[in-house]
Order: sequence, then C-alpha cells, then structure tokens
Amino acid sequence: MKPTQEMLDLYNAYAHSAIDRRTFLDRLSKYAVGGVTVAMLAEMLAPKYAEAQQFREDDPQFRGERIVYKSPDGAGEMGGYLVRRADAKGRLPAILVVHENRGLNPHIADVARRAAHAGYLAFAPDALYPLGGYPGDDDTGREMQAKRDRAQMLNDFVAAADVLLNHPESTGRVGVTGFCYGGSVACQLAIRVPRLAASVPYYGSAGDPADAAKVGCPMMVNLASNDERVNVSWPPFEAALKAAGKPVTVHTYPDTNHGFHNDTTPRFAPEAAKLSWERTIAFFDQHLKG
Repeated sequence: MKPTQEMLDLYNAYAHSAIDRRTFLDRLSKYAVGGVTVAMLAEMLAPKYAEAQQFREDDPQFRGERIVYKSPDGAGEMGGYLVRRADAKGRLPAILVVHENRGLNPHIADVARRAAHAGYLAFAPDALYPLGGYPGDDDTGREMQAKRDRAQMLNDFVAAADVLLNHPESTGRVGVTGFCYGGSVACQLAIRVPRLAASVPYYGSAGDPADAAKVGCPMMVNLASNDERVNVSWPPFEAALKAAGKPVTVHTYPDTNHGFHNDTTPRFAPEAAKLSWERTIAFFDQHLKG
C-alpha cells in the first residue's frame, strides 16, 4: 500500500506539531481498511533510517568524529558530527549541515557524509546536545527540540559556522545547507554570518524581507511544490533579495512534498532529490571551490 497525499499531509502536520499524536492517529484511522491497521499506517509513514542510509557511519572511506564546541550566546557548550573523506589531503572547503526539527538523526548524519564524499569538510551539529543528544527516535527528538529557546538554538548554529570558518582542516570557505527547520537556519545564517560563502536552504521558511540587504552570500533555494506553509514566505524575501542586488535562485520541484529529499520517508521523491542534491553540490563547488 502506498500512502495517499492526504496521509502525507497528515504526517506533515504531525511532524511539525500542527496536530498532536492522538489527533494524527485518530485522523489516520479513516484509512485503516481491508485489514490494514492504524499502527501499520503509522509505521509506513515513519522514517526508515537503516534501510535508506547511503553511507554507514563506520564506512572506512570517511574519517568522522563527534566534537564539542563553545556557543557562548547559545547553549554554552554544543556538540556535533564532523566528517571528511579519509583520503582527502590538506585543508578542505566546508559545509555546515543543519538538521530538521528533531535533532541530529541518522539521516542528517548520512547527509553530512554525502557532503564529505563530494570533497568537503562537513559538520552537522546537534541542537539536542544540551539535552543529552538525539534520543534515538524522532517523536521524542521533536519534543526535546521544542523545549529549547529558538534564539539560543540559532546562536548555536552561528557558532558552528564559526567553528568551520576557523577550523585548521578548513580553507575558510564555508557554505550551509539545511532541511525544514534547518532550511530556515540556513537562510538566517546567510543574514547573520558575513563570512559565509553560500547558502542552500531546503524547504525552510524565508527570512524577513527587511533583512534581505544583510545577506552576504549567494543563495540557492530548494522548495517542494506541495508545501504552501513554507512556500508562501519566499516570494517577498526573494523579491527583496533581488531588489538589494543579492544573487538568489529558487527551484520548486513539481509534485513534491515537504521533506522530498529525505529518502527515509514516503515523502521522498527520488528524481527531485537527486536533481536538487546535484544542484546543491554544483552550487557549493562554484562558490566554495571555485
């Protein structure tokens, strides 16, 4: 059984705390017919991290480590996953990878390895580090992340960008990409971090148009066509960026849902995910390696 668009919309509402789990399961129950239970439907919609992983954490072609860094205007102390190819020589341009609204789960760590595989020093912080780190399941992770102060969390990612800008294995050419919550952070870092060289938000809310003139780097935005909640924020910000002479490209992928790049869930759209990632790496190659 494949999920319908209505089921995907329900999961999206639940994943972004628009409805609670009880409401999610209650509304999902209308699709439980013909021997299919609500539990089976919920399991179908849940992420499958082990099945979709492109690169395992213990893959010998990578050199990865969990590091701790200072975030004086955020949590005070933060942690994250730093990774590069084991065969990479010398200093590398760097990519900050910002997770969704549930902490540094296995999918985002895998995305960091994908960036490393493309020739970058990749760093994926965990906003849940001050609360004990990603707990092993997304539902608990969402509850934990919701408890954190959003301004402090943003400062934690500003501090993470500073880690890469000054890391001895980095060239100092740093870009950021992020997904969902991380997409909005990627946009905010383009505003907040003057030395950032490139920003690629995925289906995250745009910034305030009044801040567009503060953006100091080129931006490329990847949006899902069936994601009005996020998409409505982009036209005013895009117009303000262009009025301020800031380079920005917005790609909207047809027949896709919020989270289409995430290959662990039924929202995954293989062709759009592949094209968007190819565009993302090409954009970083141009602005970080060029």
